Amino acid sequence: MRYKDTTNEELIIPPEQLANHASDDMLMLTGIIGFVIGVIFIIGGRLGKQMWIWVWGVGLLFASAYLWASLYFDVTLFGAF
Repeated sequence: MRYKDTTNEELIIPPEQLANHASDDMLMLTGIIGFVIGVIFIIGGRLGKQMWIWVWGVGLLFASAYLWASLYFDVTLFGAF
């Protein structure tokens, strides 16, 4: 056999390595960075006449705005963070 046989107990990730320990400040920084990159994508896409990068920028703005709204206004349209 090519791979070592493992049981399910060996594949469990310890709780200290899970991402549920991220603070709200870390998520807000992610939203701010995403918002800034989204604006850059929109400007670059419009100036470079590249529709795909403009669409990615708009999508990134929406995702960042949803992340911000879910953190500060407890909006949970698609689940909780």
